[in-house]
Amino acid sequence: MSHPHPELSPPPALPKGGLRVTALGGLGEVGRNMTVFEHAGRLLVVDCGVLFPEENHPGVDLILPDFDSIRDRLDDIDALVLTHGHEDHVGAVPYLLRERQDIPLVGSNLTLALVGSKLREHRLKNTVKAVVAEGDRVSFGPFDLEFVAVNHSIPDALAVMIRTPAGNVLHTGDFKMDQLPLDGRITDLRAFARLGEEGVDLFLTDSTNAEVPGFTTSEKEITPVLEGVFRSSEGRIIVACFASHVHRVQQVMDAAAAHGRKVAYVGRSMVRNMTIARELGYLDVPRDLLVDAKALADMPPDRVVLISTGSQGEPLSALSRIAQRNHSFVHIEPEDTVVLASSLIPGNENAVYRVINGLSRLGARVVHKGNALVHVSGHASAGELLYCYNIVRPRNVMPVHGEIRHMLANAALARETGVPADRVVVAEDGVVVDLVDGRARITGKVDCGYVFVDGSSVGDLTESSLKDRRILGEEGFISVIVVVDSQTGKVVSGPEIHARGFAEDDTTFDAIRQPIVDAIDKAVREGVDDSYQLQQTIRRIIGRWVSGTHRRRPMIIPVVLEA
Repeated sequence: MSHPHPELSPPPALPKGGLRVTALGGLGEVGRNMTVFEHAGRLLVVDCGVLFPEENHPGVDLILPDFDSIRDRLDDIDALVLTHGHEDHVGAVPYLLRERQDIPLVGSNLTLALVGSKLREHRLKNTVKAVVAEGDRVSFGPFDLEFVAVNHSIPDALAVMIRTPAGNVLHTGDFKMDQLPLDGRITDLRAFARLGEEGVDLFLTDSTNAEVPGFTTSEKEITPVLEGVFRSSEGRIIVACFASHVHRVQQVMDAAAAHGRKVAYVGRSMVRNMTIARELGYLDVPRDLLVDAKALADMPPDRVVLISTGSQGEPLSALSRIAQRNHSFVHIEPEDTVVLASSLIPGNENAVYRVINGLSRLGARVVHKGNALVHVSGHASAGELLYCYNIVRPRNVMPVHGEIRHMLANAALARETGVPADRVVVAEDGVVVDLVDGRARITGKVDCGYVFVDGSSVGDLTESSLKDRRILGEEGFISVIVVVDSQTGKVVSGPEIHARGFAEDDTTFDAIRQPIVDAIDKAVREGVDDSYQLQQTIRRIIGRWVSGTHRRRPMIIPVVLEA
């Protein structure tokens, strides 16, 4: 089995007739999914998503794939295929289209509608869209594409078979094999078997749940649990879920209708997405059920349901603002029930528990995945993956979508079903895999870092700047101003010390003032007359002292002025 290696060099030229696969995101992380396929000098991109920042990314709004390796080849892109409408697969589309607006977008009806609203927000009007559905077969350049229905936690998800003269690639996208889905649209295993009979040279499979044994629980199992919540709740019910989880919203709608409650959306993305889903027929809203959220204040609490964003504890989301008591019109009362109907995305645990604690402190009953079956995964567990390997019988396998532990678990499943170890390729972001003469091999690596979106700026924020923000947030800040005589180099004023993140006592830094003066005098006697070197002397002296006295490593800004 091939493993990623940090010392890989840039790949050689792609052999004539070969197919190159390079993931620019989504391998080694949950999110930012984007894979580039190259054949005969042309490119096909599958998905273009975002990664949501964690606590070690202060001030970052989104993290994008790194387009650098294809930036000078944007005109070679024949199409951008979108497997489904989740943000981690489509969120970066506007940022790629800013660089070339007329890249054809290929996807299902709901997927392209959700992306369309995002493109309008970015004022991208000259876009090209090709709506496809399961069973459709279309070509873009040398890429012959066939789409297959797959089941996921958003309607209208698709797998794609990419046929090229170099071989056939089957990409599952995100999928599971729910046999009793709420919309009746199952993963088309008959199509998987047919494509397997034709021959799949490279199988790219969703790894997210590869460590979980058995089969993923059906969405229908949640219905009786929600029924129980509605029966036992005496006050308002607030359900938080992903703004794209149409199936979950449908279940809440049905329960509300059955129990005589009115429903309102809270959160801009929830309103936008569910309006689109309803208009396209993916969401059935009973007549007179939906009301404006602000109208709920005049209704009895036991007749009210709010469907909100913020199930991941995002600081600016509706649920977080409610938990902090600073939402403009939703305020928690002791009889209220809050349902967090989603999984925990890795890295978000602390933020979610902070919201749960905030809601509990205000008197709400909080129902979440830890104490009730209010969410099931949208991804295939190990049993489903084994099933797929056995019916597809791929010649080569490349696990995608997941952290490294998920991909390694997926690789182990492929080997268990008989895929030779040297044909199971585990790659990470930027690692180049070439399919040549029916064999998939790692051949090199392209630069592929994080691109941070900070407010309106894209890519201006560096890892070094983030490190500075983390130091400021965790370790504090000290500025030291010293005035020296321009002739003698003697300190004539200061050191004046200002600090943040330390005790407010004026005497905190008294012990280090004289050592700074002594260090400057010594440096001047030794011939140092450059203000930069004197600043470095100050930084060294106070840094050593703060580390020893306070066990901290703050950001230190020394300033030396001449008088």
